[in-house]
Amino acid sequence: MALMTGKEYIESIRKLNLQVYMFGEKIENPVDNPILRPSLNSVRATYDLAQMPEYEDLMTVTLEDGRKINRFTHIHQSTDDLIKKVKMQRLCGQKTASCFQRCVGMDAFNAVYSTTYETDKAHGTNYHENFKKFLRYCQNNDLVIDGAMTDPKGDRGLPPSKQEDPDLYLRVVERREDGVVVRGAKAHQTGMVNSHEVLVMPTINMTEQDKDYAISFAVPTDTEGILMIVGRQSCDTRKLEDSDMDVGNAEFGGMEALVIFDNVFVPNERIFLNGEYDFSGMLVERFAGYHRQSYGGCKVGVGDVLIGAAAVVAEYNGAAKASHIKDKLIEMTHLNETLYSCGIACSSQGYETMSGNYMIDLLLANVCKQNVTRYPYEISRLAEDIAGGIMVTAPSQKDLESPVVGKYVEKYLKGVANIPTKDRLKILRLIENLTLGTAAVGYRTESLHGAGSPQAQRIMIARQGNLNMKKELAKNIANIKE
Repeated sequence: MALMTGKEYIESIRKLNLQVYMFGEKIENPVDNPILRPSLNSVRATYDLAQMPEYEDLMTVTLEDGRKINRFTHIHQSTDDLIKKVKMQRLCGQKTASCFQRCVGMDAFNAVYSTTYETDKAHGTNYHENFKKFLRYCQNNDLVIDGAMTDPKGDRGLPPSKQEDPDLYLRVVERREDGVVVRGAKAHQTGMVNSHEVLVMPTINMTEQDKDYAISFAVPTDTEGILMIVGRQSCDTRKLEDSDMDVGNAEFGGMEALVIFDNVFVPNERIFLNGEYDFSGMLVERFAGYHRQSYGGCKVGVGDVLIGAAAVVAEYNGAAKASHIKDKLIEMTHLNETLYSCGIACSSQGYETMSGNYMIDLLLANVCKQNVTRYPYEISRLAEDIAGGIMVTAPSQKDLESPVVGKYVEKYLKGVANIPTKDRLKILRLIENLTLGTAAVGYRTESLHGAGSPQAQRIMIARQGNLNMKKELAKNIANIKE
């Protein structure tokens, strides 16, 4: 099958029998729901960009067997692939100014690919062949994959098997000759409603007592027993108001869901880890590394839009020539490019795994994500500084269009004379969307907690930082003999 167009992708999602709930009610048509549709459009953009000749090198890959696939379904074969991944993510962020939702599945692909290979070597299992068949199916049909790692976790001080409710980590509850039955949930599932398949992974390093929780598998998102509960986003109901101004970004957006697995059957050929607890930590660490690399691309692309919006609003306010405004824009750019530099650096220093695919430099990937937990917040603060308080106190589009009060909004919220008041309000609402509204889920809080909390990166930096080697360097220079 050839690469799907954006339109074909949307129709493929429409055909799924998804069980989606939002505001306590079942959503019979998620595709055309006004709150969910912008998130679908963001994924659609990854298909539309892949059809454009000018982006072909970033968005697609031609495999050795001649198949042309979307890079989001690719297994990295070189450091060049890792670098192009980051560049592709920046491009998608620039074009959507939101979360385009396919990074988690791509990162899960690459983590599971190498981990299954090494699990088979150690245990004589057949998971790698299972996964390669699944991978080829997804590539050939140009599918979107939701990568599902995060469990609700319950009491963080207890391991999975010691929880009062054993379902707070997803687990195997029944083993059959033809497969397993699983029960549990996955939280914060970005793009699940817009995905064809879900690829499940364990969320922490497991021990023998928790081997029933050491499970990785893939099933279609409309499999019986899977239920999605859409999460709230700040300002989400503005999308119901039919206003292209107040939403800030009318076309694109993101979505997250709490996904319930209520006794879901998984056939043997779709299982990639099943009780081999000694490899659960490897899978978690590799996925986290790839996903922390990803943030050096996607957040940077969205940052480009936010920096541009801040520069535009400075012009509309008549303040673009002020030295402090110029300096703030320089600082925003400096921070954004630092994030990008880390994403490129950990990619360029990647290495080949036993399975043949390429892994990023884990230390630099964790440094990248540690910076991402901080810099988007400062970029956002500076954007809000430049925009001014009117960003959060401006009247609505309906007020602007009101026959009674519209003339006052038009008159008193004017900035530079040749700029329409509505345009000034539109750019202010875009900044609000990125820093406080629906897009802030992906640009701010996800920057903090996505791919692991800040402390998770610090633990990895301590582990990967090779402090003993650095101590020896210092002793040698100081001529200390032991």
